Amino acid sequence: MRAGLPQREPEWLARWARMDLYRRLRETSAGRPPFELHDGPPYANGHLHIGHALNKILKDFVVRSRQMLGYDSAYVPGWDCHGLPIEWKIEEAYRAKGKSKDAVPIVELRAECRAFASGWVDVQREEFRRLGVTGDWDNPYLTMDFGAEAVIAEDFMKFVMNGSLYQGSKPVMWSPMEQTALAEAEVEYHDRQVETVWVKFPVVDAKYAVTRLGDPSHESTAEDFREPRRLQNELRERLLSDLGGAQVVIWTTTPWTIPSNRAIAFGPDVAYGLYAITDAPADNWVTRGEKLILADALAEGILPRARVTGFKRERAVTADELAALTCAHPLAAADPFWSYDVPLLAGDFVTDDTGSGFVHCAPSHGEDDYELFRQKRMLDRITHNVGVAGEFVEGVPFFGGLHILDRKGREGPANKAVLDKLREVGALVATQRQTISDAHSWRSKAPVIRLNRPQWFIAIDRKLDDGMGDNGATIRERALASIDHLVSFTPQRGKNRLRAMIENRPDWVVSRQRAWGVPFNVVNRTGGNGVTGHSAIATAAAISA
Repeated sequence: MRAGLPQREPEWLARWARMDLYRRLRETSAGRPPFELHDGPPYANGHLHIGHALNKILKDFVVRSRQMLGYDSAYVPGWDCHGLPIEWKIEEAYRAKGKSKDAVPIVELRAECRAFASGWVDVQREEFRRLGVTGDWDNPYLTMDFGAEAVIAEDFMKFVMNGSLYQGSKPVMWSPMEQTALAEAEVEYHDRQVETVWVKFPVVDAKYAVTRLGDPSHESTAEDFREPRRLQNELRERLLSDLGGAQVVIWTTTPWTIPSNRAIAFGPDVAYGLYAITDAPADNWVTRGEKLILADALAEGILPRARVTGFKRERAVTADELAALTCAHPLAAADPFWSYDVPLLAGDFVTDDTGSGFVHCAPSHGEDDYELFRQKRMLDRITHNVGVAGEFVEGVPFFGGLHILDRKGREGPANKAVLDKLREVGALVATQRQTISDAHSWRSKAPVIRLNRPQWFIAIDRKLDDGMGDNGATIRERALASIDHLVSFTPQRGKNRLRAMIENRPDWVVSRQRAWGVPFNVVNRTGGNGVTGHSAIATAAAISA
């Protein structure tokens, strides 16, 4: 290398160390306007790579340039010592020795995580110094320091006291590999191949109510059932004479969720039709004489894929008619476990862009599905058929114990078993192998699923009665106001990206099913709700400090 840099760089670093350069900069800058760089810390879990180097060198440009521009430009480096990346490394070491994490006492596991993180802090500190980055390397901040944990505990309790923290149960990003919930920032999207499937749900009943049942925002009342019972029955019989025995066709990219189906969603503004099959091969999944209800915009694409050679659109099917229909679960004929009604519900998230125009609703595995059930006050119907390891729980006929993903994150046997059973009962219309962009754990790189598990959330749209509403009444409003008015972004696209994330994000899931992290300073009363309060704040802070 020109100019002898391999020899000269270590000499420069040694000279800066002898000068105690960082301390002298602070002394000579006393009284200047302060400039602080808030540095998102790296994980203490391995050697630095080129991404670390690029990150820290660019930040060093900022710190040094501000110092030269007349600021007291301090930089205190830090490390994230908690969480999945650290614990995952310890688990990998256990697996290499044939040990199970669950067989190790939790205190021992945490001690190993702390020692592991501490060791890598020392290694990375020297590697950052070798890059020439200026900072207070002898006094970094570490998230696992007890003082830092006390501050985190105190800030956590602020969410308790302003009413934004709540315990709930709704679908979250769940990693079966790591058996924990993940936040949006902890997932990345990769293309993967999945088996998409069109499935028939037979119409078995009609509970006809005219007026507004097709409106997803409307809660039906006695006013919706004004007609005398005789007329109601006549309307029901008339509807069933056309649609009784017809099949509503849904489409899904996750066949393993069908055993947890509790409803079908339709689009109030989507045009639907009743399609009679007039010709099809003798051994076909869809046979001559069947009637299918499909979105008009999609029917001509679905039926040829189902090897249907002749069909006729008999008539339109209105939103009010769909809202009156009840289907049976396609697996009901195989086992009474599924012998419950499957209602049709209007959902404004349903479109006729792709699929069939109908969305099968498994509210334990889909955010839109869950929200629709919450609006309809039907949360008591949610089933919990999948466990924390991504396996069907014992007691689910045919599928109990089968995993959705295997230990390497590949497709497990559950999906195929569900498809085979649907084929056996005659519920399939068509299948298609398709590439989709799907969420993966950023650490294990394995796909994640949506799973309804009890978690702690911070409500970002709940109005806060804390006397600090100048920039908005909710966390979302305040975050957006800060982005718009209190922070300058270079380049501007960084602002646009962050703003879009905040505008669309759901409530923040803050709990993790892990052993190595800052514990929640919330005490559960046996048989009751969490116990929190000002005393809990003081106690937690005192213990941690």
